[in-house]
Amino acid sequence: MQNIIINIAIFLISAIIFSFVGYTMRKRIAESKLRIAEEEAKRIIDSAVKEAENRKKEEIFKAKEEIMNSRKELDEEIKERRSEVQLQERRILQKEENLENKLEQLEQREINLQKKDNEIESKRTEIEEIIKKEQEELQRISKLSVEEAKQYLLSEVEKSIVTEKAEVIRRLDEEAKEKAQKNAKEIIGYAIQKCAADHTSETTVSIVSLPSDDMKGRIIGREGRNIRTLETLTGIDLIIDDTPEAVVISGFDPLRREVAKIALEKLIDDGRIHPAKIEEMVEKAKEEVSAIIKEEGERAVMETGVIGLHPDLVKLIGKLKYRTSYGQNVLNHSIEVSNLARIMADELGLDTKVARRAGLLHDIGKALDHDMEGTHVEIGVEILKKYKENPVVINAVEAHHEDVEPQSIEAVLIQAADAISASRPGARRETLENYIKRLQNLEGIADSFDGVEKSFAIQAGREIRVLVKPEKISDDQMVVLSRDIARKIEDEMEYPGQIKVNVIRESRVVDFAK
Repeated sequence: MQNIIINIAIFLISAIIFSFVGYTMRKRIAESKLRIAEEEAKRIIDSAVKEAENRKKEEIFKAKEEIMNSRKELDEEIKERRSEVQLQERRILQKEENLENKLEQLEQREINLQKKDNEIESKRTEIEEIIKKEQEELQRISKLSVEEAKQYLLSEVEKSIVTEKAEVIRRLDEEAKEKAQKNAKEIIGYAIQKCAADHTSETTVSIVSLPSDDMKGRIIGREGRNIRTLETLTGIDLIIDDTPEAVVISGFDPLRREVAKIALEKLIDDGRIHPAKIEEMVEKAKEEVSAIIKEEGERAVMETGVIGLHPDLVKLIGKLKYRTSYGQNVLNHSIEVSNLARIMADELGLDTKVARRAGLLHDIGKALDHDMEGTHVEIGVEILKKYKENPVVINAVEAHHEDVEPQSIEAVLIQAADAISASRPGARRETLENYIKRLQNLEGIADSFDGVEKSFAIQAGREIRVLVKPEKISDDQMVVLSRDIARKIEDEMEYPGQIKVNVIRESRVVDFAK
């Protein structure tokens, strides 16, 4: 037991001794490593310091070298600047020398001019004395003072100037008129050459061909019920006579006549003719005519290049296809007037859009003159105002028969284009003899009234101007006279549209200075 304790004690003491010895050895090893690390760090630091010193020296050397180069460049630039400055100085010195020379020359010239001024002044004085002596001599010879002579001379010059001025004005007026007439003829001729429309003959009847004469009885129907139904629904007269294989449709309304014609043709093709079928075909014919009217209106608008029209106005334009005036188709006439006005406006540098628009719309009132009271001009103006049309266009429409004064050049062009289209050979059916006879009758009616001095039928018979004797007809009597003439024209003549009765009473007083 005691040995065990001793062994344990020896073991413990040995362990303590070995632990101490190990600690001491590790400490020495660590200190040795630390010393080596410190030496290595010192060596690295010394090496870094040396490298930094070397780099510092290199950078300083480079900086010094760059400074030297910059200084050298600066010296060269300074040298160049100095040479430039010296050159400028030499130039300035040269200019100063030149200016001094010029100043000397100017001073010398001024001296010379002063001498010349003195000489001129002395000569002027001499001339004034000579003029004064000559004026005194002239006054003595002419026995007129200076003012009197001046007034006489001015009056003579003024007379000659007035005469020459009048001659120049007359010559310029004549030249202007000749040129204006020539230019107007050229423009109108050019417009007519570029526009030539086809025209149809005016008629109040339409003829429908029949496959056989047996169809006439079927059209008449039992006790005439078929023909009565057709006439009642269309508002036209159906004439069935001895004409072989043909039926005549008569009526003054071209739209109703066209509806009746289409409906009758459809009934003949269908073969079934009775009141119910007639009513059905008349409705279909009306729809077909409405479609044709719309298509014709759109064609006219497209052909003339007028844009922005209200759809209702387009339909009214299409209705003009079935309207004629003196044998002239109104739709073709309106298209032709639009094209003529556009061509003339283009030649004159005016607004072609307004001209073509007014030309197309100028007779739009004729589409409704069968249904409304008033002239086609009044109806057309009312329609255009309703659809808020351009005021310039409205004035052109209102003035195209000179009912009002034109307010634009385009309105005057519409008058000219309308006259060209209406008067062109072949445009209207009325013969020259009938035309002259109608104008003579019109003037004869006006001349038949007491107090009428002279009458003139103008505007192709659309207006009669009556000159009355002022000593026989008073202002109040003029109103009654114009009304009586209008009533007599209505009773004794047949004419399209309306005729304006314009009574004029003029008083003149003439005296003579002897």
